[in-house]
Amino acid sequence: MIIAGIWRQLAQGALVVMLALVLGACAAPPGDGPQGESFSADQLMQHDINRVQTLAMRDNMDSLVRLLEKLYRRNPGEWRKSGFTDLKSALAQGDARIRTGEVPKELDGLQDIEVLSVAMDPRYPGDRVAAFVLGLSDMIITAHGGRVRFHVTDSVDAQHVFNAARNLEIAAWMLASRRDAQGRPLLLSNELGDGVANLSFEREFGRMIARLDLVAELQDESVRRIGINYLQGLLFFNFLPVR
Repeated sequence: MIIAGIWRQLAQGALVVMLALVLGACAAPPGDGPQGESFSADQLMQHDINRVQTLAMRDNMDSLVRLLEKLYRRNPGEWRKSGFTDLKSALAQGDARIRTGEVPKELDGLQDIEVLSVAMDPRYPGDRVAAFVLGLSDMIITAHGGRVRFHVTDSVDAQHVFNAARNLEIAAWMLASRRDAQGRPLLLSNELGDGVANLSFEREFGRMIARLDLVAELQDESVRRIGINYLQGLLFFNFLPVR
């Protein structure tokens, strides 16, 4: 039993190192290193999977903030629809709303994929960028049970997180392909042609999808390991000496 415990600890330690390397690779923009998190009291109530889930969620929210800024810069008419007089103010409010999963006021009553559907409807007259990015945020948070930080008492449905990753793939396709009645893109994003190649939007979606897929795989594996660890404990069980 002691040997089994040592092997489990070594395996878990190796897994944590691998996760740190993978998350660092898919989360950090080029030129940046992996970013940890300062100690907080709630970390005492988190195991390794919780830490990965929390850091992945933090980085996905950061990606959405970058996506919001990129889209606003390419489509400045959208933030003006929300009544802002400058981009800085629009980004400040958008940042706060992304991290809480708040949807645009005019879309109250709609949630996650419903907001995304309206955002990419050519007939929608509102701030399409805000609706699109806030819809993504609400969808990702909802897939994680409505939480952005995770603790030992929390449960995340791996299938819901996996579905969120697939929804991001659909959203990226819609962003690149949806047109209005005149054939113009609903939102300008990736740009190719005339010696210009801007695929930063695609890369940001790729990072988020990779994180969600990783969290889904780890959550599914952690549930499976509960039974395996129990069987290993029985397999390597030894009576303790009494003389």
